[in-house]
Amino acid sequence: MTQYKGRTINRLTPGAAEFTVPPLALGDASLDHGRRQQLAQQTGVADAFPHRFGVVASCIVAGSIFAAAGSQLQNPLPETRLQDISMAAARPAAPATPFEFVAVTIGRNDTLDRIFRDLQLQVSDLAALRSLPDVRKNLDIIRPGDVIQMTHLDGELKSLTRRINETATLSVTRAEQGFSANIVENPLETKEQRLAGTVDSSLYVAVNDAGGTDRLAVSLADVFKYDIDFVNAVQPGDRFVVTHEQRWQDGEFVRDGDILAAEFVNSGRTYRAVRYVMPDGHADYYTPDGRPVRKAFLRYPVDYARISSGYSSARWHPVLHRVRAHRGIDFAAPAGTPIKAAGSGRVIYRGTKGGYGNVVELSHSHGITTLYAHMSRFARNVGIGDRVAQGEVIGYVGMTGLATGPHVHYEYRVNGVYRNPARVTVPKADPIPANLMEDFRAKTAPLLADLDAPAAEPVRVARAGR
Repeated sequence: MTQYKGRTINRLTPGAAEFTVPPLALGDASLDHGRRQQLAQQTGVADAFPHRFGVVASCIVAGSIFAAAGSQLQNPLPETRLQDISMAAARPAAPATPFEFVAVTIGRNDTLDRIFRDLQLQVSDLAALRSLPDVRKNLDIIRPGDVIQMTHLDGELKSLTRRINETATLSVTRAEQGFSANIVENPLETKEQRLAGTVDSSLYVAVNDAGGTDRLAVSLADVFKYDIDFVNAVQPGDRFVVTHEQRWQDGEFVRDGDILAAEFVNSGRTYRAVRYVMPDGHADYYTPDGRPVRKAFLRYPVDYARISSGYSSARWHPVLHRVRAHRGIDFAAPAGTPIKAAGSGRVIYRGTKGGYGNVVELSHSHGITTLYAHMSRFARNVGIGDRVAQGEVIGYVGMTGLATGPHVHYEYRVNGVYRNPARVTVPKADPIPANLMEDFRAKTAPLLADLDAPAAEPVRVARAGR
């Protein structure tokens, strides 16, 4: 494995692919070991041959050898012909065109044209590939980290493979007339898994101990984030049960899918959610009675942040060094952490505002406005008058204005009156329409019943690097 101009290239070359197996070695089974070694040295067939040519090439050559040997046993050669063969065996083998396999890991700013030229491959072959409709659209868009595998003979491309996505691979081979290409499909298999666990130190540890992944822990917290503060309120003894999908391919775990149903017991209070897909394809989580788990406003505008300063009518200001009202909540988070719109609304202010530093202010329905301050920078395509959806990134955590550390200051007002974001009762999202309740109950009843099933033993999922 070598590093080559910004990209990783793995070469597999039979340096002495230039070899010729003498017929004498095929027919004379009485050759001693020393003679066989001598012939191997003369012909370039070494112990490393399978490693340098690959398993497939080794099998092809071995098959040819045995076939030739069998043919000779059935049709013995004349003595004069054997003498000619012996003389031919003594002559050095004529060099053959080297065969090479190359696996290229795409680096930044790489292009196929540059790769072909750097590897001294025929650029005309690349042009021929691009003339194929199915190839061009699946080959021209390459990203850092993508892997392209190629075989060639003296720079003439013989085959090329490139994984398009997790279920499809582009395969190109040289035919008698140009190149032929096809898309090899390898679909994912969906399985359901049910996990149950108890929090001891953290949700991440509990989910992993139950046989889940970090991604599943994040998804579980995302389902219940409107009701549970997973940073400050989760404590030892809290319990969870979750049924979710997994994606498998060729018998190996690929990734987690959607959570289908979940239960979380926090401080003795039970929360349940079940996934339901509307006729129009929109999916969301609902309580067992059809009320949406999602609220009109997020609890926090940043994920997994720590409250560094609460709502107060009289707080000692760390910069001004005097007591003043703090009409919002400060959430400490690393600089650059995405700040999300707490609810759907319209941008009414975007700019700098005194001690607030960089600010975005949103207007929502029912006379509600929210403010987000001390941003390091604003999100792109978020300007005054633009509509934003709940959870959409509007900026990034910073410490502009009067701030002693990176955080976001979050305010919530109703008709201009400040309210404590931690205590305000926010409007609820729309419930399941009455005409869909029967369908909702029929599809979610089995999922909710699964939450009550006895807990199974944890199933460990093998993952790379763990």
